Amino acid sequence: MTQWKSSDMAQLRNSRLTEDRAAPPSGLTGAVHALISFCLEGGIHLWVRLTGRLVRKSEAPWLAAPLGGRERIGTGIYERVAETEDLEIRTPPDAGLLEHFNVLRGANFDPDAVHPDIRHFYEHAAGYQLDVWSEVSLTGRFFLWLLVEFISRRMDQLNFPISSLEVAKGMTSEVVQLVEPATGRIVNTGWLRRLKSSGRVIYAGLYSAAQLPDEAGPCVKVTFPCRGSANVYLNPVAHPDGSFGLVSSGSAFGRTGFYRMIDGGPEHYIVRHVRSLRELFHVYVDAEGVLRTDHTVFFLGLSIIRLHYKMTRLSVPEHPAQDEQELIAVDDIL
Repeated sequence: MTQWKSSDMAQLRNSRLTEDRAAPPSGLTGAVHALISFCLEGGIHLWVRLTGRLVRKSEAPWLAAPLGGRERIGTGIYERVAETEDLEIRTPPDAGLLEHFNVLRGANFDPDAVHPDIRHFYEHAAGYQLDVWSEVSLTGRFFLWLLVEFISRRMDQLNFPISSLEVAKGMTSEVVQLVEPATGRIVNTGWLRRLKSSGRVIYAGLYSAAQLPDEAGPCVKVTFPCRGSANVYLNPVAHPDGSFGLVSSGSAFGRTGFYRMIDGGPEHYIVRHVRSLRELFHVYVDAEGVLRTDHTVFFLGLSIIRLHYKMTRLSVPEHPAQDEQELIAVDDIL
């Protein structure tokens, strides 16, 4: 049975109330739209089933991820995962994507070499406001339009901004912890980002650290539930100037990259490693002390979409409870 804090329950319910409610096309147009959507989704599912490899779950714990069906993903995904895995949902105001940045320490990565502001963001991402700009290449515009129009909008997941106007009003950022009630261990951290202009979900991901069989050290693992799951594994990189990189090389199965998974039965996944799809993040502090990120997605060696983020730390009173008590005391005196 899922456990909730009342404030966390209210926050997630409010998130769902602000989702985009645009009606799908109707009549003949709607029928054609539904047919194309069915064919594209079904085609991807069939491609993974025919070309993926059958992997025993017990032999590949690094692949473990919640698998979605044809239901809407949206903001409710964290509640469903918590219910299925008997976890507690928490939304602390200073929650991070990683509980400790040092969990990424490995033979090829020294977290101490990364700028302290970057470390602080990963450990306290909920305390930051995001501003975002997007650029879609001519090559990627058609493919992203197909994905968003016929798949992403129906499941409310991976609604990439094709037009820069879609992100003009900004992006929300909510961090959700999925915790074992008995131990307090954070099993996964959800990072929900939505377009303020429409409420559509750009990313409803689950973040954690994972050790892949053919990598020297821990990687960042990001899971996007969809029809099945899309897992992205990224190697951490400490650059000489103190900036931070995340790279999905896509070179071989068992290394970092993009993995598309579907259910293969009670004991198996069917997994397709997509070597042609790669991602690159560069997180840095600019000359004016502003924290920024450049995120580029490549397909077949071509840049498809670029996202630029500006992360601003929100000001939070250090002792709100104490301040409130002082105000009450002053009011009593008056």
